[in-house]
Amino acid sequence: MDTLPWDYLEIVRQYLKETDQLLDMGTGGGEVLLTLEHPGHKTSVTEGYLPNYQLCKEKLELLGITVKFVKEDDVLSYKENTFDIIINRHEAFRLDEVYRTLKRGGIFITQQVGCENSRVLSKRLLKKELKVDLRNQLSYQLKQAEKIGFEVLNSDEFYAQLKFFDAGAIAYYASIIEWEFPDFSVEKCLEGLTELHYEIVKKGFVPSIEHRYMMVLGKSR
Repeated sequence: MDTLPWDYLEIVRQYLKETDQLLDMGTGGGEVLLTLEHPGHKTSVTEGYLPNYQLCKEKLELLGITVKFVKEDDVLSYKENTFDIIINRHEAFRLDEVYRTLKRGGIFITQQVGCENSRVLSKRLLKKELKVDLRNQLSYQLKQAEKIGFEVLNSDEFYAQLKFFDAGAIAYYASIIEWEFPDFSVEKCLEGLTELHYEIVKKGFVPSIEHRYMMVLGKSR
């Protein structure tokens, strides 16, 4: 895949201060969070996938990090004005919830997978249009952020190219990303896979779009 024109962790490090109360939304297993080396007693995380939550309980709480399980990953069950900085990498969010729980002068940093991700490849493989949330793109989110009262400090959007060099790789990719290739199976999608195979034979690869965007938003009041 093409390299993104920004580095999510470097952006976080630009804004994160040692004294900040930090929330990492949808931390996964905490691997990315731990690279920041932020003081545990000033760090909170949410996670909605039970195996990851249990892993975080075992690993992160030993470091003083507060771990919270969430059924609705975009709803933040924290008091108003709790955090100095909220970070979010590929997790659902609600801008009003983020705004509410940030302190005045707080920062929200997010990198997201956009609505055009794998959309063309999915249609070619499944022979039907993939239903996507068109709100999940930078222009819409920035408009909503400004309506709520956020100041846009930084933003970017990128359509990276991902190349597949054999149909087997496409089949594997579709099987593990179920939400972008719903009801995929080799048997059901044999026609699409065959067409893509012959394109690879002719052209050398089949391209797909990896849609990413990032925002840095400030709560000025």
